[in-house]
This record gives sequence, C-alpha cells and structure tokens, in this order.
Amino acid sequence: MAVLERIFHLFIPDQISQPEVVIPAPPTTYEIHPLTEKNLKEVLKLNLRCFQTGEHYTRFTFNYLLNEPNCLSYRVATAKGEMVGFIFVMMNTDGMGHITTIGVTPEHRRRGLAVKLLEHAEKALLRRGVSVVMLEVRVSNRAAQDLYRERNYQTVQRLTKYYNNGEDGFLMVKPLS
Repeated sequence: MAVLERIFHLFIPDQISQPEVVIPAPPTTYEIHPLTEKNLKEVLKLNLRCFQTGEHYTRFTFNYLLNEPNCLSYRVATAKGEMVGFIFVMMNTDGMGHITTIGVTPEHRRRGLAVKLLEHAEKALLRRGVSVVMLEVRVSNRAAQDLYRERNYQTVQRLTKYYNNGEDGFLMVKPLS
C-alpha cells in the first residue's frame, strides 16, 4: 500500500482540507536565492498554499523542473531563511522564456515580492540571451494581470478553456531589453 501511496503523490498533489486564515507576517527583509532539489518539499507545500483554488503542480512536475537544464528557478526567503515565494522559468530554444509558475505565500503578499521575482528572472533570462518572456494567467485573476501589465506584459491571446476547470486564460508577452 505504501508503494501505491508514493506513486499517487507523484502525480496528485496533497490537498489543503480547509481554507486557512491569513494573518500578515511581521515586517522582515527578503533575499532571492536559487531554488534547488533540496527545496522540493518546501516548494510543494508553498505551492498548495499559493494556489488553493487553482492549478497545483505535482511532485513529479517540480522534480522535473528542478532538474531541467533549461529551467531557471528561484525562491524568495525571509531573513530567517523561510521560503515565502518562488518562480520557475523555462528557456525555450527559440529565444523565448516561459514563466511556468510564480507564487507568494498569502501572509507575505502585497510586499513587492512577485515583482522582485519577476525582475530577477527577467535579468537572468537577458544574461542568457533570451529576448522575450511569456506567461499564462487566469482570466479571473485580475490582480495578477494588473501586476503583469504594470511590468509591461501585453495580452496577446485568449486561451479558451486553458485550465483544468475549463476557465479561460490569457497569454501575456513581454519583450526584454
């Protein structure tokens, strides 16, 4: 039975059973570091907290991304070393970057951490010769859309029934310079 359970958790992420009450974290300083395989358990837990009603990446997906040579991954951590955000970016062979996921834990939101992660990833892409970055965002996620627009991302296409629950998404693109 334990073997089946391990296989199950490779493909199906753990679920949060009840909505959590979010209390803003006390003020702190933050640093961005590379995200590595040793952070896998932590990023899985954070992913579930960041996307309680959305798409969840599985252990298998994160393990793949953390070991893929064309993937950049970063975490933002508090002064005490607690991971409170992450970003994963694939570098395609056509000179484009693809932000596959970005998340910030609920109690650390509204502190500019997503912007810091985006800026860090964009600079890393530029250093590697990537000239354009793209991402997908839910049509209902207006806060994220506003954040991306403020960072000069433009909506270029509506993606019909893009997400597992049938919700549409927007494809947003930004030239890097």
